[in-house]
Amino acid sequence: MTDATTGQPVDGAAIRLKSTGRGTTTNADGFFSLSAPAGAVLQVSSVGYAAVEVPVAEGLMEIRLTPSVSEVAQVVMVGSRRPRVSTESSTPVDVINIGSVASTTAKPDMTSQLNMSVPSFNYNKQSGGDGADAIDLATLRGLGPDQTLVLINGKRRHQTAFVALFGTRGRGNSGTDLNAIPTAAIDRVEILRDGASAQYGSDAIAGVINIILKRDVGKFTASAGWSGYYDHQFNALHAIQPSQYVTGKWVDGQTGTVGLHYGIPLGKNGGFLDMSGNLMIQGKTFRQVRDTNVWTNPKALTINTGRRANGDGSVTSGGVMLNSEVPLGPSKKSTFYAFGGYNYKYSNVYAYSRNFSGSPGRFPTDANGDLIYVPGIMRLVDPSAPVDTNPNTITSANDVYFNPQEGVHITDGSLAVGVRGTFPGGMDWDFSNNTGGNNFHYHGIKTFNASLGAAGANRNTFNDGGFYLLQNTTNADFSKTYAHVASGLTFSFGAEYRYEQYSIYKGEEASYTSYAAGKAAGSQGFPGFQPADVVKANRSNIAGYAEAELDVTKKWLLDGAVRLENYNDFGFVNTYKLSSRYKITPTFNVRGSVSTGFRAPSLQQIYFSNTETNVQAGSISVVKICPNDNPITEAAGIPKLKQEKSFNASLGFSWKAMPGLTFTVDGYVVKIMNRVVLTGEFDTSIHAIAAALNALGVNDAQFFANAVNTTNFGLDVVADYTLRLNRRENIKVLFAGNVNHLNIDKINIPAALAIDYNHEQTFFSDREQDFVKASAPPEKLDLNLEYNCNKFSVGTHLTYFGKIVLLGYGYSNQSGTFPPTVSLDKDPNTNVLEQFNYNGKLVTDLYLGYRFTKHINANIGVDNLFNVHPDLGAVPGAHYSGYDGETGGPWDAVQMGFDGLRMFGKVGFSF
Repeated sequence: MTDATTGQPVDGAAIRLKSTGRGTTTNADGFFSLSAPAGAVLQVSSVGYAAVEVPVAEGLMEIRLTPSVSEVAQVVMVGSRRPRVSTESSTPVDVINIGSVASTTAKPDMTSQLNMSVPSFNYNKQSGGDGADAIDLATLRGLGPDQTLVLINGKRRHQTAFVALFGTRGRGNSGTDLNAIPTAAIDRVEILRDGASAQYGSDAIAGVINIILKRDVGKFTASAGWSGYYDHQFNALHAIQPSQYVTGKWVDGQTGTVGLHYGIPLGKNGGFLDMSGNLMIQGKTFRQVRDTNVWTNPKALTINTGRRANGDGSVTSGGVMLNSEVPLGPSKKSTFYAFGGYNYKYSNVYAYSRNFSGSPGRFPTDANGDLIYVPGIMRLVDPSAPVDTNPNTITSANDVYFNPQEGVHITDGSLAVGVRGTFPGGMDWDFSNNTGGNNFHYHGIKTFNASLGAAGANRNTFNDGGFYLLQNTTNADFSKTYAHVASGLTFSFGAEYRYEQYSIYKGEEASYTSYAAGKAAGSQGFPGFQPADVVKANRSNIAGYAEAELDVTKKWLLDGAVRLENYNDFGFVNTYKLSSRYKITPTFNVRGSVSTGFRAPSLQQIYFSNTETNVQAGSISVVKICPNDNPITEAAGIPKLKQEKSFNASLGFSWKAMPGLTFTVDGYVVKIMNRVVLTGEFDTSIHAIAAALNALGVNDAQFFANAVNTTNFGLDVVADYTLRLNRRENIKVLFAGNVNHLNIDKINIPAALAIDYNHEQTFFSDREQDFVKASAPPEKLDLNLEYNCNKFSVGTHLTYFGKIVLLGYGYSNQSGTFPPTVSLDKDPNTNVLEQFNYNGKLVTDLYLGYRFTKHINANIGVDNLFNVHPDLGAVPGAHYSGYDGETGGPWDAVQMGFDGLRMFGKVGFSF
């Protein structure tokens, strides 16, 4: 296998027999070996080359691949039951080589790497959001993280048991943890940017992410990397009074990664077993504003007493993945396959600070009410000052504080097994079963249950309990191609049975119990799950689908799909999809689709229950999140959850303007009815729930509800150009852009809560609406420029994130009043809307690469070269009221993050 332009061998090209799917890959010298019957056809694909089909010739063959567009010219397996080149599909599909992307960035995980590679893929790194700090939930086209379906090798991947709550985007949503899949195991990622519920079922409203695992034999690859942040502006060590804060090192967030992969042959018929593993250890970051003089410096904020340890948490994560196929019998007409893996992640994050001067009831005290100082957990604002244990005399100058820590243990396992083959007559069949589970287990660390009194000083670690999700999916799929119907017809049909189970298990008694009135109860930071929260719920659904893909002519493709699905808990749904592609010229294709979609409310949304501490406008409150079947929920007038429904439409084109230059442009509109979100916090002013809240000893209650109807409009643009200067040099240019706008069409307020303006705002306020709108920036533009000369490469990523507008909680507001306002620093009697304007920012990444030998390569570089940060989350002229966003820090969690410049070095080995 060689490059038709340079004559150089092509390493890692995929070769598969068209009839059976059995295949192999080329080695570093471009060679491969494969047994095939006479008349067989090879399907050949490789990143950076046009996919081809080649008839088998006996003996030595030489296949010359033509360089093409790297990201849009591969054969894709998602969006169609018949494999097609992505530019000739009827819907837009991005093809991402994670290995290539990962080597040129400091970003260590798949979610952040896709964020810089796919125009409408977005995620926000969370901080101060409890379990959300431990998991990165991503979105497509500005929709919710649970409105994108994830597949592995075409089979449904289970979701995480986690549901986003306080301090997070996608509040009330769950999703799939992409980072639980080792990147060393991944051949490529296919992202279908179009509604596909009729083809794949629930969750596919925004699109589908299909992760294709490697199937390399006799090839060992390894990678190792290091990265670290050097933020010379906002590292907490730069603060004028660093003793006010928890601090780290000048280079923090240091991260080490290791990835391994090896494939071995199984049997004599082309079977294989691929084994992969990843390990990542990532340290914390600490970020604060340096200057605290808000009277003279418009870029200053006051001392952040609410979150003295502000930044990203630490993560230790390791996982393995296996992928295997074994042809059955000498005829090789059927194949057994299996894949699955296990991942463990531990995350440690700081919660909001507890200050003795402001909240003595959150500290362990003796019988006289004096503070019991616990070294190693409590800290002095002024380390030189003596400890003052009297709550009546302590001041902010000699204050004592502690920062509860949350330890989250996450385990994730999956196993898929199946058999596929071909019946006599040419019908392909595939029977499979896929099981996956995700467990979230919380622990309180270096914290207190203050209601234990003096005895609580030595109780600093708590088992807070957690939750678990199990999903089992059984599929039967059939497909046959009729070559003589028009220019080709592929008819597919199948059935699916899915069983899901969700459970919450309680923490230890001291993690949630109050032992004394007037003192903070439970494990502070994240109170444990109580016996009343414990649940074990399940549901099942059965579905059937049919899809016909007709090449009406050699130019015109027409694809239609319909799906019927029945859930035992909320009933029957049906969806459809119609898409088409027409080749106006051999290089210019027009494509479009219309479809309906649905997403069943998750078991997490129906049954999640917990009592938590929340921080709003600087005050800590106790909030009960009520499950959908709770009497309090019913008394508040919240109806039973029902499925979200959608209507999708898209229209676009792909154009190969000249050799090496390809454009794709796709516009879309997505209307969603009855989106499930988490409501605001209702207090005892709602008379129907007042008695219940008082009995529970909590301040507020929140509910999951089908609260919002939305419409997304957007445009995706991808332009890919490769200019080959000579046999040794080339220049690559990749532009990927997304423009997205979301409208809130309707707020579905239950009549019992539509009492007045304030209660309507509490249900789903302007602030919450802005957070839904900010799921994606209105513009996200990425330009990648790369120059390659023989063994050397240099490149840059330029990413522009558009302006986002968010609202604060409102320090000046009386309880339960809207809109959120703050008072001006120089005129406390004047209140203004607390609106945070996060203006558009351009982030520049730079990298250098060198291939020392055909077996060893290395890359070094810097992400965010110019140390760009978001604008401060504060109202101009009202900086005294800062830190009123979701994170409790100087900024909200916006697209670009707030950690600043990040250096990296990576090395790869291939043998």
